[in-house]
Amino acid sequence: MKLFKSLFLILNYKTIIITMLSLGATYLCLDFKWTADLPQTLIGIAVVFPIVFSIGVAYQRRENALKDYSNLKAHSRSIYLSVRDWFEDDNPKQLEDTKKIILELLSGCREFFMASKNEKILKEKEVYKKFSDLSLLIKELRVRGMAVGELSRVNQYLSKMIEAFESLKHISQYRTPITLRAYSRLFIIITPIIYAPYFAHIGKNINIILAMVTPFLFSIVLVGLDNIQDHLENPFDQIGEDDIRINAEKLTGNLDL
Repeated sequence: MKLFKSLFLILNYKTIIITMLSLGATYLCLDFKWTADLPQTLIGIAVVFPIVFSIGVAYQRRENALKDYSNLKAHSRSIYLSVRDWFEDDNPKQLEDTKKIILELLSGCREFFMASKNEKILKEKEVYKKFSDLSLLIKELRVRGMAVGELSRVNQYLSKMIEAFESLKHISQYRTPITLRAYSRLFIIITPIIYAPYFAHIGKNINIILAMVTPFLFSIVLVGLDNIQDHLENPFDQIGEDDIRINAEKLTGNLDL
């Protein structure tokens, strides 16, 4: 079932449209005997290479986002542990407040990354409100008696969290080159049609059904690569299987472990 779910993400309405255009153009070329032995290297240079390059860039962005998300989680846990373990006395209320702020902060980050462009300004303000609450909580640690050196270290944890959020925000807002994406999509649409005479050329002496296999597979491969790039482009939209899922509830639930 998981395999079919993954395939349905790769094969969509674009696959059907472009495949039908390719098959229709190839059928017309066979019918009217329009054939030509076109160079295959053009496909690699004009279509495959830009798509593969875009996939590589999008994948690297996702990997960078994972590192920043790990830093956000690790330093939030470090702040919680400092509140819990760096004092001789216990303060259950302050510990619970810390957990609540971390939960609301990570939940706010998740809402920010999934928000529409018009909502992001408001969601970002809410995230920084939680960073401010965390900063005020650290200020209370000084009143509670935390040493200056330890307090400085906890502030560094907060600074690292803000840095990680800003890095994630830029990954969310800035995509791979727009012109390159537009170029790739244009050639994905027109290449199967332009190469219809070539498909007719290699299939003119065989059964028409077998002759349609090449344009069929050609279209599926190109559109499939483009769809893979689309799913990697935004690792926060929760559509693709490779998306980054911010599970704030799981993190805060495991803080006491």
